[in-house]
Amino acid sequence: MDLAVVWFCVIAVLWLGYLFLEGFDFGVGMLLPVLAKDNTERRVMINTIGPVWDGNEVWVIVAIGATFAAFPGWYASLLSAAFLPLLVVLLGLIGRGVAFEYRGKVDTDRWRRGWDRMIITGSWIAALGFGLIIATTVFGLPLDQNGNRVGSVLAAVRPETVLGAVALAGFSLVHGAVFLSLKTDGEIRLRARRLATRFGPFALLPLGALLVWVQVDSGSVWTWLAVAAVVVAAASAFERLEKGREGQAFAALGVVIAASVVGLFGALYPNVLPSTLDPAFSLTVAQTASSPYTLTVMSWVALFGTPAVLVYQGWTYWVFRKRVSAAHIPPVHVP
Repeated sequence: MDLAVVWFCVIAVLWLGYLFLEGFDFGVGMLLPVLAKDNTERRVMINTIGPVWDGNEVWVIVAIGATFAAFPGWYASLLSAAFLPLLVVLLGLIGRGVAFEYRGKVDTDRWRRGWDRMIITGSWIAALGFGLIIATTVFGLPLDQNGNRVGSVLAAVRPETVLGAVALAGFSLVHGAVFLSLKTDGEIRLRARRLATRFGPFALLPLGALLVWVQVDSGSVWTWLAVAAVVVAAASAFERLEKGREGQAFAALGVVIAASVVGLFGALYPNVLPSTLDPAFSLTVAQTASSPYTLTVMSWVALFGTPAVLVYQGWTYWVFRKRVSAAHIPPVHVP
């Protein structure tokens, strides 16, 4: 198989890993004011992702880095055209990460409330921003024959890309609620499960609308099958959650996001960034790929490096696999 096509698929898989792992990560932060009633319960929620949130961020770093190395034309056109939304996302991620580290450094309610707002805001910004950027990749930008954006810095903000932003935020809310029902015990677990079962189907509606829009616009028979898989997996997730099978529901949501990525990137191929001005100006896999030598070197590095990363991250999740409850939260201690 052509290495350029292989790396297009690899980048799609990297985005899949990021959206699956960081999806519940964002969701926990977004649900902080909804499910937690006091500081102890907020600490329970934060502790469910405390050991893993920074490792989850690695996936997007690798995805963007692989795009830069394997498809420099794709990287240059997308990130320069959508630099303003990306800048806002980066600021949200930075603020969110700092808040996780600084929240417990001072024992006052005012201090904690400020950092809690940063976690909540950063989680919403990141989920909405990445949804907008991925939708921009699929729906395209007003590119000229040189791959340059035509129009303002807000050219990436359109109804279809805003739908993509809302779709990822909605999925993250559901994913985060199911994750909390899987990783906590006591009242938070019950509240999270109740929230996911009652409001989860409505929160996933934007994702379904996005997938249908993409398929009508540029899909094929097999990408419509991916949409069908999303519907079946989502129904299975809520059915399993109703029966208290949180682990199976969480796995079913993994199928939801996997089938969504297949449907989106499958409809995008062979383009990597369509032009909304003229299809002839669209950037393609073959047009933007690096040299065969570069792709070969990258393939060998990935062949040996990827298993090590997966083993390490899998080990991290295994070590911190137990449920967290208020009983596990020690008294507040600051220097």
